[in-house]
Amino acid sequence: MKHTFRFNSIAEFHDFCNLPHPEHPLISLIDYSEVSYPIDDTEMKWIQEFYSVGLKRNVNAKFNYGQQQYDFDSGVLTFVSPLQFLRLEIDPDVVVEPTGWLLLVHPDFLWNSALAKKIKSYDFFQYSANEALFLSDREEQIIVNILQNIQKEYQSNIDKFSQEIIIAQLEMLLIYSERFYERQFITRKKSNYELFERFEKILSDYFYAGKLLENGIPTVSGIAENLNISPNYLGTLLRRHTQQNTQQHIQHKIVDFAKEKLSTTQLSVSEIAYLLGFEHPQSFGKLFKQKTGQTPVQFRQLFN
Repeated sequence: MKHTFRFNSIAEFHDFCNLPHPEHPLISLIDYSEVSYPIDDTEMKWIQEFYSVGLKRNVNAKFNYGQQQYDFDSGVLTFVSPLQFLRLEIDPDVVVEPTGWLLLVHPDFLWNSALAKKIKSYDFFQYSANEALFLSDREEQIIVNILQNIQKEYQSNIDKFSQEIIIAQLEMLLIYSERFYERQFITRKKSNYELFERFEKILSDYFYAGKLLENGIPTVSGIAENLNISPNYLGTLLRRHTQQNTQQHIQHKIVDFAKEKLSTTQLSVSEIAYLLGFEHPQSFGKLFKQKTGQTPVQFRQLFN
């Protein structure tokens, strides 16, 4: 079993990568071409206690599920949140000179700022690597300029304005990233629609192939795993297509299934609740009324 590394500080990560000690203990911009991992292996696993934003090119490695084809051949932007498990697979047969930037930000740097809370609302920090942001040349230059401005600020004489200026730059980076993700959802409309169709099929098969009794109500994480994407990415995709999140889709399917059984069978409400994976009929009745404005019994009476 391969060892999983844990980096509690940015300094520890610098040491691991054979880099000089960071100029600031809580924020650092790393030139990716200077990174030298000390492990002579095809795989590394680690957990880190800080955020990272990576802009990488020509990397002879892939993170987790990163095996899809994409629309852009330029820089790849990835986002990692604290305590997120990472696995790096290195291809020893591919010899390239990796380039790019890696911005590391410890949560303590954001302390007492509005961004400390707001950063958790950016869904892309929970995406998988195959959901990375692929940048056009123009977009990449915008991101690089912001990263270098952050570096210039923490390398200059630190004063009472430094943290505020850096945080403003960091927030600008995240806002631009959100804008560029919006573009990617549009330019990859066909592949995203195919993913949406697969989601609908998996959900329908789950309800109509007898899996409810065996596994209970489907979970967001379970469906995302079947699609080989992260729950956050699935939620973002569905909201953009349907204005509903994954849980709302599951609940909608539950109600549709229940309506069919209530209108075409003699099964009792309790039996239908059991078929749907509810332990208590009251929970099923509450959800049904919440979504339809009627109790299951009232709905059934419409067909009698």
